[in-house]
Amino acid sequence: MVSHKPRKRFGQHFLHERGIIQRIVTAFNPKPTDHVVEIGPGEGVLTRELAGKVAKLDVIEIDRDLIAHLRESLPETVTIHNADALKFDFCSLAPHMDVPVSRETGSRERPPSHGKLRVIGNLPYNISTPLLFHLLDQSHCIGDMLFMLQKEVVDRMVAAPGGKDYGRLSVMLQWGADIEKQFNVGAGAFRPPPKVDSSIVRLTPHAVPPVEVHDPQRFAQIVKAAFSQRRKVLRNTLKGLVTPETMERLGIDPGRRAETLTLAEFAALANAPV
Repeated sequence: MVSHKPRKRFGQHFLHERGIIQRIVTAFNPKPTDHVVEIGPGEGVLTRELAGKVAKLDVIEIDRDLIAHLRESLPETVTIHNADALKFDFCSLAPHMDVPVSRETGSRERPPSHGKLRVIGNLPYNISTPLLFHLLDQSHCIGDMLFMLQKEVVDRMVAAPGGKDYGRLSVMLQWGADIEKQFNVGAGAFRPPPKVDSSIVRLTPHAVPPVEVHDPQRFAQIVKAAFSQRRKVLRNTLKGLVTPETMERLGIDPGRRAETLTLAEFAALANAPV
């Protein structure tokens, strides 16, 4: 395959180090019955490793120039979608997994894990956060996800309360999925080398959320507002959303900052009567 010049506007950094590719495949642990979706296959180095190991493989690539290369180099069993992953309907690939939204909770009742999509990819770092939220919005048809992301982003994803890395991303993603950092990847494993180190991370959507949230939209609103000004305390950041009296009734000091709150405490604030 002719080498493709990476495009900056697509945030392209192509993985080339064989040892890292094998570690990713091992961590993903593909099975013969799997339906796998790869986001951003690039030059197809990971795709070719997966193609003979799974039942069905779909790849989503936005770069039309790469599509031609992929069609020439990949087996015909691989389905190639020239699409923007941020707008892609992943559940359309698993229509038997589509289930209605619950009127009580505003979320979907999750079907059994068998038959769900498994998603993998070296995600463009410039769209990684909105793409993660887009995927979790469709998590009822996704079994698990394994991604290469900027190390700093992964550190925030897995952060616990009390640290500088703990923030909105930590709370919202941990509410939606179990998150496990796998290993770090140096810049030299890519062409061209990015200016930051990377990490491999696994997300497994929760069958049942770790804390009950009555209104997911209000929960998201509370979390976003609480972290909007990190130096300010809850009394100020949540003004107009939750009164200091309500916080105290819940056992939460209005003088605390957002980074000290647990997932359960954010849920309690969101569930409190307005």
